[in-house]
Amino acid sequence: MGAVSILHTVFGIFGDATGLFLFLAPTITFKRILKNKSTEQFSGIPYPMTLLNCLLSAWYGLPFISKNNTLVTVINGTGAVIESIYVLIFILHAPKKEKAKILGLVTFVLAAFSSVALVSVFALHGKTRRYFCGFAAAIFSVIMYGSPLSIMMTVIRTKSVEYMPFFLSLFVFLCGTSWFVFGLLGNDPFVYVCNGFGSVLGALQLILYAIYRKNKGGQKDDKPAANEGGSSAMEMGFVNGKEKTTAEQPQQDNNGV
Repeated sequence: MGAVSILHTVFGIFGDATGLFLFLAPTITFKRILKNKSTEQFSGIPYPMTLLNCLLSAWYGLPFISKNNTLVTVINGTGAVIESIYVLIFILHAPKKEKAKILGLVTFVLAAFSSVALVSVFALHGKTRRYFCGFAAAIFSVIMYGSPLSIMMTVIRTKSVEYMPFFLSLFVFLCGTSWFVFGLLGNDPFVYVCNGFGSVLGALQLILYAIYRKNKGGQKDDKPAANEGGSSAMEMGFVNGKEKTTAEQPQQDNNGV
């Protein structure tokens, strides 16, 4: 039991580290959004869904809900703050229709989390409370991990990984795998089932990236401006070549990050 406990803590710490990188991975996306003052073809759906997952998972990890899951609360509480910032930036720069959709999702997120928290505190106790919160967290973890499915379909259709950042896919895989093992060692199905799904989905994204990595879109014009110099590829698999303005963006549907 001593060795298992140590490994449980080690994978929890590794899960926190990879989880932090996962939450920070979209910063390149938002740097691009802030620079262009437009959300372009990026989807805002993953961010409120991730926010809800963070809130529910952080709640589930609290000691009065489940034992030995403090590390779950630490990383998901941090993630909730980061995702809130992303959502705010996206709303400020999204077109009117997309803005309304994301605001609707945020309203749903706050209502869903408030409902779970209030019911678990005032109506449930002991194992029933843990099961209720665990199921809620697991369901929305699967939804969060599943939110990039639309961009995976876009990658297959367009044969381009421009809107599927490599490091985001990498840390989905690493984070999912870390918490999957953490859940197994802690014998907590509410942790290992959903994160096992995330690990598999992250692996599939990496496979797609390996297949289509040479096509990242955004090819440079034949006669680039003098101050652009040579290739200036953006990090994390966004654009290979010069950055495009909103008007130059490819007209693709349902793109995400």
